[in-house]
Amino acid sequence: MEEIKQEVAHALETLIEERYGARPEKIAVEYPPQPGMGDLASPVAFELAKRLRRPPRQIASDLAAAFPALPGVGRVEAGGAGYLNIFLDRAAAARALARDIASSPLKAEGQGKVIVEHTNINPNKAAHIGHLRNAVLGDTLARCLRFFGHSVEVQNYIDDTGVQVADIVIGFREILRGGLVEARAVREKFDNFCWDLYARVTEMYERQPEKQQLRPAVLQHLEERAGEDARLAAYVARRIVDCHLDTMARIGVRYDLLPWESHILAYRFWDRAFDLLKEKKVVERLTAGDRAGCWVMALEGPRFADLKEGEKIIVRSNGTVTYVGKDIAYQLWKFGLLDADFGYGRFREEPDGHVVWTTTDDPLERLRDHPRFGGAARVYNVIDVRQAYLQAIVAEGLKALGHADQAARSIHFAYEMVALTPASAEKLGVPLSDEDRKRAFIEMSGRRGVGVKADDLLDALEKQALDEVTARNPDHGAREARDLARAISVGALRYLMVKYTRNRVLAFDFDEALSFEGETGPYLQYAAVRARGIFEKMAAAGGPDEETAAAWALEGDFDLPGTDAAEEHWALLTFIARFRDTVRQAVDSLELSQVAKYAFNLAQRFNVFYHKYPVMQEPDPRWKKARVVLTYLFLAQMRHAFELMGIPEPARM
Repeated sequence: MEEIKQEVAHALETLIEERYGARPEKIAVEYPPQPGMGDLASPVAFELAKRLRRPPRQIASDLAAAFPALPGVGRVEAGGAGYLNIFLDRAAAARALARDIASSPLKAEGQGKVIVEHTNINPNKAAHIGHLRNAVLGDTLARCLRFFGHSVEVQNYIDDTGVQVADIVIGFREILRGGLVEARAVREKFDNFCWDLYARVTEMYERQPEKQQLRPAVLQHLEERAGEDARLAAYVARRIVDCHLDTMARIGVRYDLLPWESHILAYRFWDRAFDLLKEKKVVERLTAGDRAGCWVMALEGPRFADLKEGEKIIVRSNGTVTYVGKDIAYQLWKFGLLDADFGYGRFREEPDGHVVWTTTDDPLERLRDHPRFGGAARVYNVIDVRQAYLQAIVAEGLKALGHADQAARSIHFAYEMVALTPASAEKLGVPLSDEDRKRAFIEMSGRRGVGVKADDLLDALEKQALDEVTARNPDHGAREARDLARAISVGALRYLMVKYTRNRVLAFDFDEALSFEGETGPYLQYAAVRARGIFEKMAAAGGPDEETAAAWALEGDFDLPGTDAAEEHWALLTFIARFRDTVRQAVDSLELSQVAKYAFNLAQRFNVFYHKYPVMQEPDPRWKKARVVLTYLFLAQMRHAFELMGIPEPARM
């Protein structure tokens, strides 16, 4: 459908230029709001009417009469007050849809590599539920970009020299009275151990505020990468990152490269970037006031009017670099704008053979044979909306260094936080007051240890799904039930994380996520399992299987009489054909909820259609063949949607 829309728009552009000597800014080709108004429609005559001073209806009639023969288009008519209604050649459209579904993505030639940076959990404690939304959105975006043939590199930036890691080091030193030996001796799940320790550090600072004076020295040790503090931090961070990757693997999220902040310093990326910033006079060193000795960026204009003075600091007075400074250097590297590169090694290999690479400056880890990383044409930074100012500063830094094009292609994919409904918070053991129970949602605070670990949420989801599976299917074996529960819980979580618009706070609710009815992942999974079951039953009775249905779809007869029933069959096919167009709009607008909404509507339409028009019991071979084809096209397109959203297709429901 997307291809036909583009061809119709191009044909109209050529026709209008030949006929009127005019060239509209953009020729819109849309889906009409009601059946009978064509399969596609264009309001271009209304735009031309103002310029040509002629009635829109008259222009539309002229264009319809002169519209050239176009593959896939049956006829073009003028409708309403001046719309062009385009009716497709149904057999050709059905064949084109089947070919599109069966084809591999075409390479996005000439568009260069795309880097998607997401997750970015501080390596000081376990991942929490908010990190799951970041990871799911980033992973879904990467999948959508690959669907359109882009070369995508997924990076998970590890901030191993920041305040959070420094606080864990202080926790080991001041609270546990230990160091590297004691950290290595921890046998429980290490990220959970550090979760609790981090909360104890916060409590210590509240009781003994003077302890916060330990931070600057520890931060300096981490940046200089020397001494016991640095060795302890390196061990803690690497072990926790391994835990984070395990957590994200549970929901099908994986990475190509782990760039470490410490290596930005070790490879002197920051030094190079700092020299450039000073050379271009983008930063200045203050000599008086509370910030004397700090290097700050000059940020002017209404965009930065509310920026706190401290947020303009790039280098602190003690010489340590802020997050923003290191991120400017990192962003320059991502675009290939630094005359430098990291060393690379293997961090780990996943069970399916996928290698997660890491930056490294360890000669024993460094490998010569590695993929080429960085050097992107476009970069998406998936970071929550609270980081909008910092992301704007990074882009401003690129622009000030003369890289305005790259600044424009440095895209902040912002999203709102994740919270819990009071009922879900209590289910996960979060203590609530009577006032909390009246709230719409409960916010988390990882620093205070008031929050929900991602693994705990996944465990609870899986347990509730297992209870549901066991109740519905008591004949399932234990392993089959567990596998099914895992698939349903992952589908439920990933769908819920995507279905809400990204500017809306997501209040996670167990019952909503796992419901088999309504707009949920399990509802989509049930629809796909039902469609697959139709083929299994037909094949068992000697009828067509999926392979046969795919062949019939490519033949594309779709030979149905002109009845209301035929129009309903055609309406389902044309909706199935809107998938690619929907994904394109979702990527362009960075509103991935459109993919989730489309998949739900498709499942809903198919379920309604199937109830009204059964497949196996239909005696007329023409109708039966059309329904077999529609069932195949629905299932194939739903599988595409599952692949983009990372939703597993269960064996049964």
